[in-house]
Amino acid sequence: MGKVLELPQINLHGTAATPAEAIDEAGRILVATGAVTAEYPRYMHDREVLVSTYMGNFLAIPHGTNEGKDTVLESALSFVRYDEPIDWGGNPVRFVVGIAGKDGGHMDVLSRIALIFSDEEQVDRLLVAETPEEVLDILGDVNA
Repeated sequence: MGKVLELPQINLHGTAATPAEAIDEAGRILVATGAVTAEYPRYMHDREVLVSTYMGNFLAIPHGTNEGKDTVLESALSFVRYDEPIDWGGNPVRFVVGIAGKDGGHMDVLSRIALIFSDEEQVDRLLVAETPEEVLDILGDVNA
């Protein structure tokens, strides 16, 4: 598996105001990378209907359902930060990390992201990062 997160997949100024818009925004980045087909974001929305992808510490990790796995061409992430928190089922979200995992590859990536976001110091660094390069430096372990 190559790098799942590259600079063009990092957006520090998301424009979404709702979870649905944020899922669309994260999904568009995944589609643009060629990692997923245009149908994949629909499965991300289906997942959110089944169970909230809010993880705590300002983070939501939308990803597709098992039914959408055929729309995943390769594993990839999208990272979107919001200046204003999005109300995600009553929880404030500032980071939306879209995940597409090929052949179960997302579980490893999910655990690495969870580890980074469980460290409040890292979350604080991500909140003030000024460039995609800074974000990639903080999240670099996801490419390991």
